[in-house]
Amino acid sequence: MNEKIMLAALAACLAGFAGAATDGSASRPYHGDAFLLQTKSTTLALRRENGAWNVAHYGARVESAADVAALAWNRWTGGHKYEQRRPAAYAAYGGDRANGYSFNKWGGLQVTHADGNLSLTLVGEEARTVPDAPGVTHLVLKQRDSVRPFFVTQHFRAYEACDVIETWVELENGEKGAVRLGRMDSFAMDFPLLADAFRFQYATGQWGVEAQLRETPVERGQTVTIGSRSGVRDAFGNNASFMLTIGAASTETTGRVIGGVLCWSGTWNIGVQRDPCDFVEIRAGADTSAGAYVLDAGKSITLPKFAFTYSDSGKGQISRNIHRWARDWQMPAGHKLRPVLLNSWEGSYFSFTEQVLHDMMDGVKEMGGELFVLDDGWFGTGKYARDNVHRDKVGLGDWVVNPEKLPNGLVGLSDEAKKRGLKFGFWVEPEMVNTNSWIFEAHPDWVIREEGRPVNVGRGGSQTVLDYSNPAVRDNIFGQLDALYSKIPDLSYIKWDANADFFNMGSTYLDAAHQANLPFDYTVGLYDLLAKLRAKYPQVDIQACSSGGGRVDYGFLRYADEVWASDDTDARERVFIQWGEGQFFPACAIAAHVTDVPNHQTKRITPLKFRFDVAMSARLGFELHPKNMSAEDLAFAKKCVSAYKRIRPTVQQGDLYRLISPYGNKYAALMYVNGDASHAVVFLWGLARGVMSDYVPPLALQGLDAGKSYTVKEINVVKDKHSRVNGKTLSGKTLMAMGLPVRLRGDYDSAVFELTAK
Repeated sequence: MNEKIMLAALAACLAGFAGAATDGSASRPYHGDAFLLQTKSTTLALRRENGAWNVAHYGARVESAADVAALAWNRWTGGHKYEQRRPAAYAAYGGDRANGYSFNKWGGLQVTHADGNLSLTLVGEEARTVPDAPGVTHLVLKQRDSVRPFFVTQHFRAYEACDVIETWVELENGEKGAVRLGRMDSFAMDFPLLADAFRFQYATGQWGVEAQLRETPVERGQTVTIGSRSGVRDAFGNNASFMLTIGAASTETTGRVIGGVLCWSGTWNIGVQRDPCDFVEIRAGADTSAGAYVLDAGKSITLPKFAFTYSDSGKGQISRNIHRWARDWQMPAGHKLRPVLLNSWEGSYFSFTEQVLHDMMDGVKEMGGELFVLDDGWFGTGKYARDNVHRDKVGLGDWVVNPEKLPNGLVGLSDEAKKRGLKFGFWVEPEMVNTNSWIFEAHPDWVIREEGRPVNVGRGGSQTVLDYSNPAVRDNIFGQLDALYSKIPDLSYIKWDANADFFNMGSTYLDAAHQANLPFDYTVGLYDLLAKLRAKYPQVDIQACSSGGGRVDYGFLRYADEVWASDDTDARERVFIQWGEGQFFPACAIAAHVTDVPNHQTKRITPLKFRFDVAMSARLGFELHPKNMSAEDLAFAKKCVSAYKRIRPTVQQGDLYRLISPYGNKYAALMYVNGDASHAVVFLWGLARGVMSDYVPPLALQGLDAGKSYTVKEINVVKDKHSRVNGKTLSGKTLMAMGLPVRLRGDYDSAVFELTAK
């Protein structure tokens, strides 16, 4: 079909589209060539120009497509007529051709066609809404190359209540031969002239210091990028999320901000490009640094989901929007209250017996805990048994119980937990093997390895990664885990760890032409395994762990219930780590444990109250041996757990308001408010308090109901209270206007306040 015929067909399609029903959803199409995708407070306005879909507006909600058309930038943007680019809804390399001058050298999709041609010019074939859940508008834009049978289907799902839009792209190769995808982003949207200043906030770090917030200006002519090439631990160096401030600097409560998260656990890249005339392109998707992805003739591929949102009232609203979306739509059980657990790791490491584990169960039960989790060291047999001597050097991949360490097996431990009224879970690392294992001995070709080169190894001098692009590998691991799970009727929890990167870049399963597909296909294979396990064992909660916070991403959280934010359990460091993770991940998804002192990572000694006050701002747990606690500490822990269970619905399901940042301050504070503003919890932590600095400015509370009155009650009190208004009932309006007066006594002092509406 030539381009003129195609455009005529598109115009006819859109004429019908303009009057189509939208299945009761929030958005309505307007005019033949425009669509307003609406949420409660935002609008993404799309319009068809020269046969392709462009962005006319993204930001605060508007109601009139005619007004959008009148006010939208009326020409393609760029330096002059020879260097113009259009504000594409999905930008492709070589796609700007309609005016006869421009040639897009950027874009999020770059295709080398079967005949060697490098460009892609997208024209629309169909635009329609499809039925979806109540409160969700699902728009589908079908496009294709103007001269070759290469097809791009772009999906948008707008969630009215939480102001979030999801988007993803399906690519179909109708050509006679394979095409190569040099770039394959899920999101590649161009925004014309939003402002003349931009700032990019992201979270970076490494093992033990994950999610450290940084912000950088995006100058004219500059591209700012973040990404991961680990293949597994995708969130160590950077997290696949960002906030982009538009115009004047934003705060928690002021400024225009776009926020986005890429739902992907493999290699990825996010970039913001600002050209010399303030044209901004945001790109996010799977990384192709290992080489172009080969899509064979007749095949299709679905790219990862990207979710984005807009706020004109600062960064705090971005977080609340994403948190609501995550709990309502992304996480499998986002509204399920997370249990108080004890994980055995820092309490015993590899050196445990059944009696040691029973003693831990007794301790967590006494403190009011609800779940016991056995960590590493329980598996492997014979010469590959995971014992106290060989520790992390052997056994990975052999998911059978070591009978010498656990004569009664995992079933016996589960029964012991049940006797105490506890739920039971255990640790696995299903993506990895030791070269010292029965599975590697039988199938050395099942690991990621390069032909003609030795196998590189990581932790313990023997760890490497299974090739999850190979269905036989996934079937074997599913069979092993299924055999374990099915024997434990009351299994409640799995800690899914992953302590390696791609140390090798090769697959014995993929042929020579498709080796560069490995990073993407590995992650697709991982999701296939997780989906099968989740479908068969929906009652089993999963924690995403990867050497700590290496798997803090919404791709994995499509199948999991929480993340382990960091192996660094030091309470002071956790204030910063959890502050960073909380930018995009709700408290119910962030596991935070009270541990022993001196802390095992930093050797720092902090008060038990401070450790509780930090951990209670997320999903509370323990990682210690209770027998090492004094009777006084056990009694305090029991009191804190009881209080946490009372405030847990608000902390885990409420709206987050960040009051005082730990960055640049000697204390930090945040609060959670439940859905009807009848209950709130305020956390305050001293980080570096000096002499004569007891009093800090009153905490300007947020999110309360100005028409309600609240009784202020401090919890987790050891000796002295931290506010002179403790026990008083005050109006929400005044608390927000004047602030909550507080006091901190020295370093690592802290306070938690519960506000209950009367």
